[in-house]
This record gives sequence, structure tokens and C-alpha cells, in this order.
Amino acid sequence: MAKPRIEPNRRRSLSDPLAAALLPPENESPADREARLRAESDAKKISDNIDEMIRQERLERKKARAEVHVLLLGQSESGKSTTLKQFQLLHSPAAFHQERIAWRAVIYLNLVRSVRRILDAIAPDSDSFDEDIDDSMETTSAVLSSNGHTSSVSSGTRIPNYDAYRQRLEPLVALEDRLTRSLSAPDEDEPTHLGPIQPSHSAPDVSANGLRPNPTIIIPDSRAHSLPVSPADTASRSGRKPKEVAVHTSTNWKKAFALGGRSKSPKSAHTGEIEGWWEDPDDPVHALHACAPAMLELWRDPRVKQRLQERRLRLEESSGFYLDEIPRITAKKYIPTDADVLKARLKTMGVVEHMFSIANGNNRGVQWKIYDVGGARNQRNAWAPYFEDVNAIIFLAPISAFDQVLTEDPRVNRLEDSLLLWKSVVTNKLLANVNLVLFLNKCDLLQSKLDAGVRLNQHMISYGDRPNDYDSVSKYFRNKFGALHQSYTPNKERELYIHFTSVTDTRRTATIISTVRDIIIKGNLKNMRLV
Repeated sequence: MAKPRIEPNRRRSLSDPLAAALLPPENESPADREARLRAESDAKKISDNIDEMIRQERLERKKARAEVHVLLLGQSESGKSTTLKQFQLLHSPAAFHQERIAWRAVIYLNLVRSVRRILDAIAPDSDSFDEDIDDSMETTSAVLSSNGHTSSVSSGTRIPNYDAYRQRLEPLVALEDRLTRSLSAPDEDEPTHLGPIQPSHSAPDVSANGLRPNPTIIIPDSRAHSLPVSPADTASRSGRKPKEVAVHTSTNWKKAFALGGRSKSPKSAHTGEIEGWWEDPDDPVHALHACAPAMLELWRDPRVKQRLQERRLRLEESSGFYLDEIPRITAKKYIPTDADVLKARLKTMGVVEHMFSIANGNNRGVQWKIYDVGGARNQRNAWAPYFEDVNAIIFLAPISAFDQVLTEDPRVNRLEDSLLLWKSVVTNKLLANVNLVLFLNKCDLLQSKLDAGVRLNQHMISYGDRPNDYDSVSKYFRNKFGALHQSYTPNKERELYIHFTSVTDTRRTATIISTVRDIIIKGNLKNMRLV
């Protein structure tokens, strides 16, 4: 019996059930073999054409749904997280509004810590601890004097009713601890409330072992123990560095504080958000509401304001400032507004990603990914991996910070640090073809600072005797940042887009974002050779 003939180019094993079907007939004639091979060749051409059509279709879909990757860069407290919130508010408003109620706990914590900062500053023995108080700028602005050192006042206005303020605001000690612990581990308690008051006043120590794959959000803490208490009684006076409270995004803290799911209360007809938290006796709103008169009296006390001015502590310039809104924030049925959420302070650690799709005009289907990365010095090494695929960088420089120092290093002026950081970005060869957008941010605070008489030339000698008005100072900063790009960019044809911003101003920022969005999309399409 003749052995079956196996074509040299057929590598299928005879154990393959399809092998026998693919073998040519035993008694195949030369003419039949030629016809068979011709048919197989035609079938392969058809298959290859189909594969090519699929590949082209995928390519076209990719072009039609071009992804734009945007990186938000800048030092800590420059406004990156607020800018990301503005993008969300503009392009994902429904999701943004749905999450507003979850920010209640953060806003409460920001307010309580502002009150604590005031009590620290007005304490009778606080003069001995100027360095410790001024070292934290996450909840207030530490100001440099003209000689380059943080302000120290050996004597000043005394607050005769300090002890009364401290006693009336004592419930805030336990409240701060509850908020801190609940935000650190939101899954430990019922999501619909923050749990009962605990006797401990120390925040949990969250280990940073470097193995967490998820980004981390930090609520800054400038003391080792909760306040308000006398500065002399706090452990931070011993010189120990305060611990920060970490909230990992893997815990989904927003969901835990959204008051949904387990709440039986109806939704509001006006906001669509869950009502009824004010009926829960364990909700933090009750402690805040009870302390509201004392907080308001403290903040409006002329002697307190004078003492803060002597200490050069400007709480109004910090994120998470709500002292002017005490009656509204402490109301039992308080629901955060968009502006409240934009001002809420959460220090970003790691990388927070947000994705949305532009769904209007000619840009329908373009997917955007925006990355907000930590700006503290020890986090900047995490930026490089995002440089490879980025289409645009929005760099935020807080130009109001010319008289402030870094939290991480009080020897470094914040504006000088921004300039050095900007220089490192514009000189990076990996970013030579990346669109650069510069937000000279916190212009509203700059104007207020200049109007209050703070002189730029006392902190930046190079400014000289130029006028100390907003127009002259802002123009100086624009030219200074622009000159660095012009001198050091590896791509002389790259355009730099500069905007003066106050990213907490929703209307103005929305206009700027729309302009920046169009610039980025046009640049992205040009790079893809679609325009």
C-alpha cells in the first residue's frame, strides 16, 4: 500500500484531526494538483485581503478615537488637583456632582484644622515655637521676611479670652480624630456615618513601604496630635516630625462617604443627592454645628486677626479655606457646592488618572486621559515614566508664592523652585515634541498680596525698582518663565502657551480649558499627520 504523500510545506502533525482532511488525494493527477494549489493561493489572497481590511479599519478607528494624554505638573500646592477637578466639572459634570456629598468629611476636616491653626498661633506661649508653627504650609501660608527667613515675632497682641476659646472648641479635638481615622480607613465604619467618638487623639500611622500599586492621597497634618490644644501640650513641640494621614484610592473613600446604598433617606428633588444625614446623631455635623458660634467669634475677633497678621499667617491664601463660610458649612443640611469641592484640600501622592471623551463639535470620540502626579520633591521621580506617551503638559506655577518656602525644605523659596522645575521640564529631550501649556496660577492671591503692600523686590532682588502693581509683576513672571523656555528648549519650533489663571474660578478656568483643549487636540492631530 502506497504511503500517503505529505506536502513539504505542510507541518501539521498526523495526530491533528484536520491533517487528514488537508492532505491531497492519494491518486491526485498533476492537473488536479495544479488546480488545488491555485484554489489555495486564491483563498490565501482573499484571507490576506480580509486581514488587511481589518487592520486598516482598526487603524481608522484609532485615528477617529485618538487618545490624548495630558500630564499635570508642578510643585505641591500649585493647583494641579484643582485643575483636574475643573476638567471633570467641565466634561463629566454628572459624575462630579454625584461625588460632591462625599467631600463633606474633607471640607469639615479642612475647617477644623484651620481653627486649630488659629488657636496655635494665638496661644500665650506660641512665640517660643514660631519655627514649628510656620513650618507647615499645607493648612496656611508661611511667609518669608525680607531677609529670607520665616517671620518670628517675639511679642505681640495677647488674646485675653484664649482659654475660653480653647475650652469652647474642645469638642473639635475628638471630631478631628474621627474624621482623620475615618478617611484613613473608610471601610472600617458604616459608609453612612463616621462612627462614634473614640478617646484616642492620635492619627493612625500608615506605612509607606513603596509596594502599593495604587496612588495615595494625603491629608496634611502639621502636628503629631490633634488640636485645638495649647501648643505647649502637643507632642510636636518635642521636635518630632508629624505623621501624615494617608487615604489610598484603593479604599474608594468617595464611595464610603457618598451616603448612598445603606441610607433609607430619600433623594433630594433639587440635587439628586441622599438626604437625612443630619438625623444621624453620630454625624460630625452636630459637633460642628454646636461649635459654630465659638468658631465664628474666634475668626471675627479683631485681636485674633491682629495676632495672625503679626505672625504673618495668611489662612486665606491656603487651599481648604472655609473660615469665611462657617455658618453655611456648619449648617445641619449642608451640601457642598462645586466651589467648595474645588477648594477642598487633599495632598496628592502618586498618580491620579481621569478619563473622559469630548462629545461635541468635530472632536467627537477623542479620548482624554489626564494624570495628576504628586509635586512634592520626593515624588517627582515618578514623573518620568509618563513622559513617553504624553501629548501635552500643563505646568502650574503658583506665582503668588514668591514670599513662601517649600514645605519639604524651608530653605527654598517656592517660586525659585517652580522656576527650576520648569527649566527641567523644558530642557527634557523626551518632551521636545510635547505641547507645553503654562498656567501662571493663583493670580487672585497675587493681586491681593500686592494690594496689601507685599513687595516683590524684597524677595526677588532681580525685580529691582519696577512698579509693585499686578500688571508689572505678572508681566515680569510671564517673561521670566517664557525666557527659560526660549533659552533651553531642545525644539526651537515648539510654541509655548501661557495663561494667567485662578483655577478655583470656574467660569474663567472653563474658558481657558476649552482653549487649551483645542490647542492640544490640534497639536495631537498634527503629530499624527491628520491635519
